[in-house]
Amino acid sequence: MSKIELVLVPTPGMGHLLSAVELSKLIIRRENRISVLILILSFPFDSGLVNAYVDFQSRDPDNSGSLTFITLPPLSNIPDCTSSTFFTTVIELHKPNVKQVVEERVRSGSPKPAGFVIDMLCPAMMDVAEELEVPSYILFTSGANLLNVVFHFLSLADNGVDIATEVNDPDKEVDVPGFRNRVPCKVLPLPFLEKDFLVKRGRRFRRSNGILVNTSNELESYAIQTLLEQAKDNKIPPVYPVGPILELNSKSRCGTKEDEEVSIMRWLDEQPVNSVLFVCFGSMGTFDEDQVKEIANGLEQSGYCFLWSLRQPPPEGKATPSEEAFLDTLPEGFVERTSHKGKIIGWAPQVSILAHKAVGGFVSHCGWNSTLESLWFGVPMATWPISAEQQLNAFELVKEFGMAVEIRMDFWRDCRKNTQSFVVTSEEIENGVKKLMSMDEEMVEKVKKMSDKSRKTLEDGGSSHHSLGRFINDLLENAGF
Repeated sequence: MSKIELVLVPTPGMGHLLSAVELSKLIIRRENRISVLILILSFPFDSGLVNAYVDFQSRDPDNSGSLTFITLPPLSNIPDCTSSTFFTTVIELHKPNVKQVVEERVRSGSPKPAGFVIDMLCPAMMDVAEELEVPSYILFTSGANLLNVVFHFLSLADNGVDIATEVNDPDKEVDVPGFRNRVPCKVLPLPFLEKDFLVKRGRRFRRSNGILVNTSNELESYAIQTLLEQAKDNKIPPVYPVGPILELNSKSRCGTKEDEEVSIMRWLDEQPVNSVLFVCFGSMGTFDEDQVKEIANGLEQSGYCFLWSLRQPPPEGKATPSEEAFLDTLPEGFVERTSHKGKIIGWAPQVSILAHKAVGGFVSHCGWNSTLESLWFGVPMATWPISAEQQLNAFELVKEFGMAVEIRMDFWRDCRKNTQSFVVTSEEIENGVKKLMSMDEEMVEKVKKMSDKSRKTLEDGGSSHHSLGRFINDLLENAGF
């Protein structure tokens, strides 16, 4: 039986890599005529987690023969990591390596790729696909409404509107297609609205052969309908909502940390059902000492049982936070006073924790993967965004979906300078925690129903299952099958 090969190019970093691998698995398990090659872009600040994860997936017998990983060689000319163009420069420098690997595979007998699926943060790789005369698709690892925001403001920019001026007033509200509510400028993802992103990346999105979005019609129905209408009018390429794309096997991520996970799970086993507040701000989420003290005081004052992932900031010269707990910054006596009801950890096996029956609420930075995981397990959230598009996700959760309570929706940190704009007080944190852990039944039920819908959409007959089938059929048809 003849096969076609699909090349996936994820962005360096675990969050985006997980989505790429899980999408690949969905494709190869659905269609045995497709094999997938995943190219791992070496990155100057890899923590070792990526290599451990790739090794685990490479040894999985379920992936044998259909899913191949190739790690590209380290870059010889590493750009200045403090530069605002550092990330885009790294991607550009990898383009010759990507082309060389694909050409060498074809020369050695592998089929010519039927398509490239390229992460949303490195659409420059479309240039390689075009040189090889191969269709390119975008893997949009965020929600559909971020894509609506990008296309809306790109259209304004194309018509001569100065976007910086348009969104400069944080108290201003704007109409954005795909949202039922007017959107405050203070929750717009400013890095995605900078001219460089809109023009260089947004226009590439628009000229791709299609966009796979990590969401479902059940979660973002209005946002997806807006995109599908634009695609129908040929204003944007076809859109395939194929989510939630989640890695639910904690063993593939934990590497050598199984003992730590066992310890955490044992502690949770001892807690009553729905009694524990899980506090975690993602793999990159750290705070300065003042903010850590406010969080500690807020948790203590709330009176609720908590599991707090408190990670140390990155060591000097590193981009990734330490996986050890940041205990030195806690208020004096805090650990002793809360030992009967709280546990502080560094690294957190988030999927395993959210799946545990003792967990009744999640204070989250609202990264899209974390949002989807929390909804998958039916755990209500309190929003505390930090950077990137997380403010927009928080706005959706609170205002569009009605499935979360707010601690903040506009907490902003300049992630390039790693500075905080202000401190969230212990009173705000305490009030948010109390609202979350005593959430009204209607909102709890809405979250539980979304958990059920998240599973059903991926099953035969579900909307995301159908959408993935539409993508596969388009891919096969373009390849002459």
